[in-house]
Amino acid sequence: MPTPLYQDPSAPTDSRVADLLSRMTLREKVGQLNQRMFGWNAYHRTPAGDFTLTEALREETARWEGLGAVYGLMRADAWSGVDHGTGPDAATSADLADLVQRHVLESSRLGIPALFVEEVPHGLMALDGTVLPVNLGVGATWDPELYERAAAHAAAELRARGGHVALVSALDIARDPRWGRTEECFGEDPHLAARLTEALVHGMQGHPGERFAEDKAPVVLKHLAGQGATTGGRNSAETELGRRELHEIHLPAARAGVRAGAAAFMSAYNEVDGLPCAGNRPLLTGLLRDTWGFDGLVMADGLAVDRLARITGDKLTAGALAVNAGVDMSLWDEGFTHLEEAVERGLVTVATLDAAVARVLRLKFRLGLFENPYTPRAALPDGRGISTDLARASLTLLHNDGVLPIPPDTRRIAVLGPHAATITHQLGDYTAPQREGATVLDALRRLAPALDVRHAKGCALTGDDRTGIPEAVAAAAASDLAVLVLGGSSARTPDTEFDANGAALQARDDMTCGEGVDLAHLRLGPAQHALLDAVTATGTPTAVVLVQGRPHAVPEAAERAGAVLSAWYPGPWGGDAIAEILLGLAEPRGRLPVSVPRSAAQLPVYYNHKDTEYGRYVDEDAEPLYGFGHGLAYTTFAFGTPEASGDTVRVDVTNTGTRHGRCVVQVYIRPLRTTVWPRTLELRAFQGVELAPGETRTVSTRLGADQLELVGADLEAFVPEETEIRVAASAREALSVVPLILRA
Repeated sequence: MPTPLYQDPSAPTDSRVADLLSRMTLREKVGQLNQRMFGWNAYHRTPAGDFTLTEALREETARWEGLGAVYGLMRADAWSGVDHGTGPDAATSADLADLVQRHVLESSRLGIPALFVEEVPHGLMALDGTVLPVNLGVGATWDPELYERAAAHAAAELRARGGHVALVSALDIARDPRWGRTEECFGEDPHLAARLTEALVHGMQGHPGERFAEDKAPVVLKHLAGQGATTGGRNSAETELGRRELHEIHLPAARAGVRAGAAAFMSAYNEVDGLPCAGNRPLLTGLLRDTWGFDGLVMADGLAVDRLARITGDKLTAGALAVNAGVDMSLWDEGFTHLEEAVERGLVTVATLDAAVARVLRLKFRLGLFENPYTPRAALPDGRGISTDLARASLTLLHNDGVLPIPPDTRRIAVLGPHAATITHQLGDYTAPQREGATVLDALRRLAPALDVRHAKGCALTGDDRTGIPEAVAAAAASDLAVLVLGGSSARTPDTEFDANGAALQARDDMTCGEGVDLAHLRLGPAQHALLDAVTATGTPTAVVLVQGRPHAVPEAAERAGAVLSAWYPGPWGGDAIAEILLGLAEPRGRLPVSVPRSAAQLPVYYNHKDTEYGRYVDEDAEPLYGFGHGLAYTTFAFGTPEASGDTVRVDVTNTGTRHGRCVVQVYIRPLRTTVWPRTLELRAFQGVELAPGETRTVSTRLGADQLELVGADLEAFVPEETEIRVAASAREALSVVPLILRA
């Protein structure tokens, strides 16, 4: 018999997809759209370390005569229950992936391989996977090139272990820091998020044509759209977004992802103006596909399709609504299992179903799975270096009166607080169990062996137990400097109660951040505040380090401590990065990706609000404690007067201090004459520049129509007649500089 066209690797991909579709039964097609299995239910690990397949996997492949995708084959965490004794590690995960793939191929009449879909929120979420700083830390780097290298590492690690597709948060914009998933956002600004989304796609996917390289992975960008603006900062709550707010703030990162070539998107849980994203045809088809020209895959978030039954009446019609809206693949839902019946009842057309199946198959062909379904054996890259580099670049010095770097004549330091000697609280949500890492305490002792380093925990992360404070006070009083390491934690343990989709349902006592862990207040636990008060009251110079996944409101730290350093969940090696900054072995490079409030009562405090008569409070300052883009160095910088030539803005930047440093030149626009009410400022370009002491460099930025355009009254892009250009080191500083005026 002649070889079927779909098995001919030299044939065009679209021709192969069409040929394979023509040979498939309705049941086989529906099977390609279902992603029902938790990967950890597909195998057992024997005491000898081998893997056997479960009856659950056999039943699922028999039901669909194959399998479209498997979620989380490598996932390891408290929800899955997988740990180093039960799951696949770096040495065995490729063997497990190949074992499962072989079974899928044997179960498929047409030999269609499965996609292995994995969580890669901040590095591969697997045993021995490299953990990177969380996205909020990535945002604080303001360094897309560095992040692109980190994303490339994560993709290579995923593929070397047998995975194919990476689920990565990128599109959520942090507009309310009470939201527990703030740590998954790049920040509060759409331009910063868009630049980092581009870096993510380029790093993980490369610049693929028809095929992905063996060390590159298709990215599913999540979540589309508006999830960062849910009411009250509560997870999955409704949004109160106008169409312009959606387009101005919450869609630019997704648009950048399309332009960068992202392979897939994930629809969000929330609704926008009454339309849930998983059933929102104007969003998923009208905008994403028809207007933006996206031709890749759309996946629903976990169990989001079944939630549509609240408006359709049952799960069968929920599945029909989702696929008609533009969802191609479900995640754990029952709704898509009824698509055969939905087609037979006329609720879904064969053409609509085929279009969804074609997008799944096209991704498999682009990955080369029909020719090479098994894992190419490649050396796993060592991720410690890139993780530490990213952590080092993310640390943001918010306040410093000369306490940092630690002076060379310092003899004794006290390292205090609930985060001083733990790796767990450095990791963030969606993290596998770790074998190793570096705490702040251990790193300071290792990097500064001549220092007499004393330690006391002082208090618990949450609650009001103050019994350890006297020991911490004694250590601080006997030292030349106190390093007080405070903050929050997204650490989950087996005693965490989980919702059906894996979100924390009932967090344990010291889990204060992460999916399902939203806060009404942004203060640290009362015992941490008591510890801060007691240590600073000793008179010993104090540096506060905040390890956190959201900006906490701790104005007392700025008032009473000599320095405040924000460390956004920096990963397992974050202790090294923090110690290097404290000791002056590295320079602070981070800049705020979000505004830091004085209290939750101020919210919202994002910088790019509408340019209105912004009223003040009579009982509290309305301005944030620290504004967007703020960040200090161990040196100082001076900006010259910006000049414009054509569409290029140039400014001289000088290092006026005595140490090397990195300055982030931030370019903001302030439209003057527009067709809609403008925002006070909008970031439209930025560039990091490294400067030696006394060095001056000219930084050039092109501001074309793409950088100047706004969303008009009809939601179409337009360039204002007059626009102020403000160049500064932060949004707050930009308001006080003399602007350039550009006229269209």
